[in-house]
Amino acid sequence: MAAAPNPRRVLVSATHKSSGKTTVAIGLCRALRDRGLAVQAFKKGPDYIDPMWLTTATGRRCRNLDPYLSEAAEYRGTFRRHAATADVCVVEGNKGLYDGLALDGSNSNAALAKALGLPVVLVIDSRGMTRGIAPLILGYQAFDRDVRIAGVILNNLGGSRHEAKLRMVVEHYTDVPVLGALQCDPRLGIAERHLGLTPSNEADGAEQRVAAIGAVVGAQVDLDLLLRIASDVPPLAVPGDAVADPYPPAAVPDLRIGVAQDRAFGFYYADDLDALRAAGATLVGIDTLGDSQLPSVDGLFIGGGFPELHAAELEANSALRTRIRGAIDAGLPVYAECGGLMYLARSLTYKGQTHRMVGAIPGDVVMHDRPVGRGYVNLERTPDFPWTEAEAGGAAVRAHEFHYSSIDNLPADLRYAYTVKRGHGVDGRRDGIVVRNVLASYAHMRSAGGNDWAARFVDFVRHADYRRPRQDNIVYLPPARGREAAVL
Repeated sequence: MAAAPNPRRVLVSATHKSSGKTTVAIGLCRALRDRGLAVQAFKKGPDYIDPMWLTTATGRRCRNLDPYLSEAAEYRGTFRRHAATADVCVVEGNKGLYDGLALDGSNSNAALAKALGLPVVLVIDSRGMTRGIAPLILGYQAFDRDVRIAGVILNNLGGSRHEAKLRMVVEHYTDVPVLGALQCDPRLGIAERHLGLTPSNEADGAEQRVAAIGAVVGAQVDLDLLLRIASDVPPLAVPGDAVADPYPPAAVPDLRIGVAQDRAFGFYYADDLDALRAAGATLVGIDTLGDSQLPSVDGLFIGGGFPELHAAELEANSALRTRIRGAIDAGLPVYAECGGLMYLARSLTYKGQTHRMVGAIPGDVVMHDRPVGRGYVNLERTPDFPWTEAEAGGAAVRAHEFHYSSIDNLPADLRYAYTVKRGHGVDGRRDGIVVRNVLASYAHMRSAGGNDWAARFVDFVRHADYRRPRQDNIVYLPPARGREAAVL
């Protein structure tokens, strides 16, 4: 498909968190796709779970746009590259339209809308509202006149009478069109848990659920009007944007990196996987729940997820745990984030049940009822940072964390890759446990904003003192057919 010079695009945002914007965005993406359109979804900010559902809805990998972890030219370039082959782009915001870390709103959804010329579709949780919806909309318009609120979608309506009243109020007091009105409907629900929605890689019948949401949203939202709004956008090109693909696949990959990809682990950014390939890695999918053998790999990447919900299965797969532990003892380079750190620990306790994990990290993980670390983090590399030694000391790193667990009983002489300047990490002061050739942290990285962790890790793998051992208790096999595609 030829590159679209000025792609159709909208931002789906809301007045506040938990207004239903994710469900609406999923439904819009699938409804537009069902019309035969190529739909590219984007998610603002740090998030893994919503992009999984948006990927299911569109059939194309959702991309994250993060004004805090990326430079403006980077996220604009990301948007332009992936919008170029789509008929329409749907960007889902996070939290409320004007919410963000910075007081001046520079990393808010509204700022992203202005940077990318995105007309805003505002999802309003309308439960219990009548005439009060008018000053709400007017206030959102007046707060920043440079943000174009092009339409509203009324959500969680109590019936046809409630809808009629709200439409009358909005039309009488504002100039904002009502694009749709969604009645309370159990078909629109996606189960939630402590980190948000249940990921699509765990949900039974995710494709069927998305299809049902698309049918409901498509029937109750004026898609023709939405497409007209998406077409009425300013030129997208901005001088200085890096539109060339920064992560073209390596011509000749020279090493293999295993990626844990299953119901327990699935938190990976598409751009970071691209960056690993660009650095020379072939990605090999590993199922920590079902695989008894460790494939023939030079390194291992275990991302975040929900190992606590699958702890019994992870413990039961002692064959793979033993082989991973043996490979680590032999020097296998491993990078683990959050859930991956939990899996590599000695044990994992959740709801009073303790299960054995890999045991490469000399500590015990305990789940709590409330978040231990949550939000953006600022880190500083220590001399023990194991990758790219020349840049180790004093280098600042931005990342994010969201974990309900802590890791206890760690030895006093344990090495750490990071000092925590903002956030919690392992103990409020340090993060990035270093054991042999393992780097495991609660922080989630992005290969952006000068923090090209993927290339550093691949370089570390390439030069690590590791030889694949051939022992009776460590068996290496090629990946099963189709497993590489699992991490695409």
